[in-house]
Amino acid sequence: MGKYLNIGNAGFAAVRKGKYVDKTGMIAFINNTLGTTDKLTCVSRPRRFGKSFAAKMLCAYYDKSCDSHELFEGLKISKISSFKKYLNKYNVIYLDVTLFISRAINIKDVVKNINYEVKTEIAKAFPQVEIGIDLAETLIHITEATNEKFIMIIDEWDALFREMKEDTKIQKEYIDFLRGLFKSSWTDIIFEAAYMTGILPIKKYGNQSAVSDFREYTMITPKKLAEFVGFTEEEVQRLCKEYSVDFEEMKRWYDGYSFSKIKSIYSPNSVIEAVTNEEFGNYWTQSETYESLRIYIEMNQDGLKESIVQMLGGAYVKVDVAAFQNDMTTIKNKDDVLTLLIHLGYLAYDFDSKSVYIPNEEVREEFVRAVTTGKHTELAKLIRNSVHLLEATLNMDGEIVAKAVEKAHQAGTAPTFYNNEQALRSVIRFAYLSCVDEYFRIDELPSGHGYADVVFFPEKSSSMPLLLIELKWNKTEKGAIKQIKNRDYPQALKDYGGDILIVGINYDAKSKKHTCKIEEYRK
Repeated sequence: MGKYLNIGNAGFAAVRKGKYVDKTGMIAFINNTLGTTDKLTCVSRPRRFGKSFAAKMLCAYYDKSCDSHELFEGLKISKISSFKKYLNKYNVIYLDVTLFISRAINIKDVVKNINYEVKTEIAKAFPQVEIGIDLAETLIHITEATNEKFIMIIDEWDALFREMKEDTKIQKEYIDFLRGLFKSSWTDIIFEAAYMTGILPIKKYGNQSAVSDFREYTMITPKKLAEFVGFTEEEVQRLCKEYSVDFEEMKRWYDGYSFSKIKSIYSPNSVIEAVTNEEFGNYWTQSETYESLRIYIEMNQDGLKESIVQMLGGAYVKVDVAAFQNDMTTIKNKDDVLTLLIHLGYLAYDFDSKSVYIPNEEVREEFVRAVTTGKHTELAKLIRNSVHLLEATLNMDGEIVAKAVEKAHQAGTAPTFYNNEQALRSVIRFAYLSCVDEYFRIDELPSGHGYADVVFFPEKSSSMPLLLIELKWNKTEKGAIKQIKNRDYPQALKDYGGDILIVGINYDAKSKKHTCKIEEYRK
């Protein structure tokens, strides 16, 4: 077994020994592309979303130098008709671009190193074949001599673009290397299939992809591969049942990515960490620093600050993802920043509404950390204001609550949406941001005679009271309290055994003043 040619199945064997979730159905998808015009596949996902696991799985399945039958026995792919037809039948070339970067004395030599090292190893495996001037020519000589095609797997294909953001010369050299392999008359002769993984989609020059023959599956358009982006809800439920983990808490922390065909996708690394450690928490920072997020927030392109505020409050923000150039430097406007954050996993994309949102509690914590430690001191003040707001609510001090909501409203809503009921709801979500530590929020909870505007349920381990908030526009805070009682909202929460605070908040559009009244609900 080699370093690049036919590396064997040890990587996937190690994965199988852990808490493995069966994602071998993706192999059936790749099998259907073999030898077709769809044989070039590029999958882009954030860190922590199992890209390398998938690459190791494909190596183990196709690599002709090993016998992987037992590794796949009983998994989904073993029940597919094509399973034995392609199992361990190909010469597989595997490249981890990050490994080449880490080993290079000079990062500018990475492309030359890849070409030389892989060509040299493959040439040794086929000594009877003439070595070409580069990897592509060497491979065409081998396929012509042996009549055997290759499968090529490139992990972290875009690492060079991320590491050398400003060096257009090395980027062009790398793209030319890929084009030599995958965009020439030799491609169909050499390759039965190619599979690339990365964080970013393939870079565009204008409106064209740099390697246009690849079929791309991204965090914005995963298409048929949506269920393989992360863990599905069914898969997480099975894990929670097997390891006696609270599913609802798992959902709150790590769910939130949604696609047209799969509405609930979980961050896989975080789910496994929570199960392994028997503790929920933020595992994002263990593999990704918030510094990268903070850099883009501090650009504050086109009022990005207001969009961040709205999303922290639970709102969705419209975004145009079409113009993004799939790199980290060609950032022209707010939409480019938001689109980049989708690909990095910090935001989720709703295809139907063409909007972005913060997917879950884990990522929300990263946004809060980035904001409170960055240059946007006004955002940090708003978050601190939220802590005071919650304290005032628990102390039933309506005057302080009204002032705190007013601060959040003035700083957190774009002026064009100021006199708007939806804006008030969004501001309330953001104003009570500090609740995320011990509460989960439900908007428009059904009651016997209507809906409660916002309800904050305490976490199971919390001693906090439940907060039921009714919002009014150009009326009175007392009227809001009266409506809660008349509509018998707390009765809709009859199964809740703890204390309940009812909170009425009114906004006067003429005076632009908020008023608040808080009462303890007596059962």
